[in-house]
Amino acid sequence: MRRIIFFVSDGTGITAETIGHSVLTQFDSIEFDTYRIPFVDSEVKAQAAALRLKTAYAQSGARPIVVNTIMDQRLSDIVAESGALMLDVFAPFLAPLEAELGAQRSARVGKAHGLTDFTEYEARINATNYALTHDDGIDVNYLDADVILVGVSRVGKTPTCLYMALHYGVKAANYPLTDEDLERLEIPPRLLQHRAKLYGLSIDPQRLAQVREARRPGSRYAKIEQCRKELELADKLFRRENIPVQNTTHTSIEEIASKILVELGIEKHMF
Repeated sequence: MRRIIFFVSDGTGITAETIGHSVLTQFDSIEFDTYRIPFVDSEVKAQAAALRLKTAYAQSGARPIVVNTIMDQRLSDIVAESGALMLDVFAPFLAPLEAELGAQRSARVGKAHGLTDFTEYEARINATNYALTHDDGIDVNYLDADVILVGVSRVGKTPTCLYMALHYGVKAANYPLTDEDLERLEIPPRLLQHRAKLYGLSIDPQRLAQVREARRPGSRYAKIEQCRKELELADKLFRRENIPVQNTTHTSIEEIASKILVELGIEKHMF
């Protein structure tokens, strides 16, 4: 069974897509084709979106499902004329909040992801630059790091660091465990003074072999035996040094990052 989902917004559509995907994961017996229609902020664009929905309805025979974050009710009504199932993300919250706060919403377009605080924006940029310059042990000055991810090559250290930087303003560095580090089964000397910031990432050997094979086809680096050996030694090191560790095989970057922040006691909110 397949259904078509549209994330429709008067802004970027990031909120609709994020919430929509979270809900859709609860229906694992159904396959979804998802599309984003952002910046629906005028009657012309709303009518164009409605036409696209009607066309999808006619072609598939099943009415589309719309996860909607358009703030202007007039534009939402135009989109709804398509006959799609409209799921308004903000609707259940706005009326109770207006009553509780004694204030009317401003219905400002794109406010959720707008540049509303330059300080927060600058923090994200600085954290992202930090993650890039401290990627894979390029820069080993970790005094300013909030967290240092350690693990063998290709376990997901870099994307996790960048996610934490972009979304939380966390200064995240990462250090790849070398063969020498693994053979010694000790925290590398350059990391000793920062051990409270260390967090280990691991992965299933089969998945690691797949990732490495895509990067270096046919290499010893990608052989399952090599992957298994490195991971076993890394896990021994983590246990011996009491470094918290997380397996990334079946976990999204969002969940990996959230668990790291909680376990290390880093209290930063999502921008």
